[in-house]
Amino acid sequence: MVLVLAGAPIGQAADASGRLAHELATADIVAAEDTRRLHRLCADLGVKPTGKVVSCFEGNEQERVPELLAAVRDGKRVLLVTDAGMPTVSDPGYRLVAAAAAADLPVTCVPGPSAVTTALAVSGLPSDRFCFEGFLPRKAGERRARLTGLLAERRTVVLFEAPHRLAASLADMADVLGADRRAVVCRELTKTHEEVRRGPLAELAAWAQGGVLGEVTVVLAGAPEPEVDVTPSELVRLVGVREEAGLTRKEALAAVAAEAGVPRREVYDAVVAAKRR
Repeated sequence: MVLVLAGAPIGQAADASGRLAHELATADIVAAEDTRRLHRLCADLGVKPTGKVVSCFEGNEQERVPELLAAVRDGKRVLLVTDAGMPTVSDPGYRLVAAAAAADLPVTCVPGPSAVTTALAVSGLPSDRFCFEGFLPRKAGERRARLTGLLAERRTVVLFEAPHRLAASLADMADVLGADRRAVVCRELTKTHEEVRRGPLAELAAWAQGGVLGEVTVVLAGAPEPEVDVTPSELVRLVGVREEAGLTRKEALAAVAAEAGVPRREVYDAVVAAKRR
């Protein structure tokens, strides 16, 4: 009895491992994010599931958990497969794995391709330390707030984004994090129309305005090392530059504090003192 998490190809079916093909053919239950795409993958791999195939996606995962856990308890081998990449990584599966762990049921994994590490590897940005932020919020205000929280992040950041929101997200990144911050947009990784575009955020935001299709992963350079001995007048100037770029006063203060490596209160006090003068 075991719950098996299966990493599925992010592009070409030929990237699938022999072990994945074996698990698909022999599992007692295959829980798939999209059963149609599962059957297409199986056809590409030349295998036919012998077990029961059920759907398990964001909308019904919570309801599926008791049924799938009961199957594991009964000695079944339950295989969880998402459309591409790894289950639980911005894909269904977290609730099921958390419940299995809480019930002390065995969980294992068939590792496979991941857009996170694939994009990081081809980006050319530092990969010794990185963090994964998943999808940014859909609403602009919430998205900018999340980006503000990344102002002082020195590690390379990997993000997922929907193609129809890419232009707006890149524009917000340029405003909040700096127009010159280096980034890489990876589109349709390992697929026929794979594209890796590098450049400063402002340039990438302008490019994305023309419309982008396909699966998108963004790799963002970490924050630069803080400047030293920044004068109060320079702090005030930097806040003004940020506000002219479209940031709110709160966002501008946070951005300058992160860049200069000083407390936000110090930047705020410098701005207040300048206004009094």
